[in-house]
Amino acid sequence: MSERKATINRETNETQITVTINLDGTGKFQADTGVPFLEHMMDQIARHGLIDIEIEANGDVYIDDHHTVEDIGITLGQAFKQAVGDKTGIVRYGHSYVPLDEALSRVVIDFSGRPGLFFNCEFTRGSIGGFDTQLFWEFFQGFSNHAGVSLHIDNLKGFNAHHQAETIFKAFGRALRMALTVDARAPNLMPSTKGSL
Repeated sequence: MSERKATINRETNETQITVTINLDGTGKFQADTGVPFLEHMMDQIARHGLIDIEIEANGDVYIDDHHTVEDIGITLGQAFKQAVGDKTGIVRYGHSYVPLDEALSRVVIDFSGRPGLFFNCEFTRGSIGGFDTQLFWEFFQGFSNHAGVSLHIDNLKGFNAHHQAETIFKAFGRALRMALTVDARAPNLMPSTKGSL
């Protein structure tokens, strides 16, 4: 299998973003986005997914974080789509339950080629520090649309909003890791009866 790496540059009137990923990395994370809480969450994706992620983002955060967070999700999704290639040999499906103290979240992902986000989390606070919790949906919507994945995210328990968010991102990283693992029993097979994804 060839190296599963990608670098995507995306520029709009609102943001300029560069994302570099290595799906077969060791969990290294480096970012300069102007949105520190999102960086903290994305570090969870890298660490628990064993995916190397580098992000440089220059966005209109003087207005608010919305455009930057959404466009990082979009660009990250594009990078995953490019890096995974035609999906031959991958497990395709991934899932994870992750607890953090009182909080518990479940994430299930399918690299189906059909985008869809099903997000079920009622955050107990509207913001974590200065970060608007509504922007998590924007991030994952951008990712799922551009990676071409079906993504189910459910926060099952939790009263601390930071814990709710962190369990979601850790579970997301773990689910990605499972789905993108090369299947030792079928390394040259397309994981679909259709023959393509």
